[in-house]
Amino acid sequence: METLVKNWDAMRLVRLIAGSLIIWSALTDHQPLLGLMGGILLVQAMLNVGCGAAGCGISRQTRQTTNKKAEVNHDEIPYEEVH
Repeated sequence: METLVKNWDAMRLVRLIAGSLIIWSALTDHQPLLGLMGGILLVQAMLNVGCGAAGCGISRQTRQTTNKKAEVNHDEIPYEEVH
C-alpha cells in the first residue's frame, strides 16, 4: 500500500477526492454529465495527468533560454493612431 501512494502529491489527492464526491453527487441526483466530469477527475488522479501545480511545467533550462531571448529583443513597434 505504501508504494501505491508514494508519489501522490496534494493536487492528485484533491482530484481523487473531488472526482469521488462529484461522481457520488451525480449518482444521487441522476446527472450523467456531472458523472462524466467526475470520471475525468478520477482518471486524471489515477494517471497523474492534467495541468495543475507543476503538472505541465516546462523545464527550467527551456524557461531560462526563452527569457533571455525575450530580454534581448526590445524593439519598439511603430504604430499610427487613428482618430
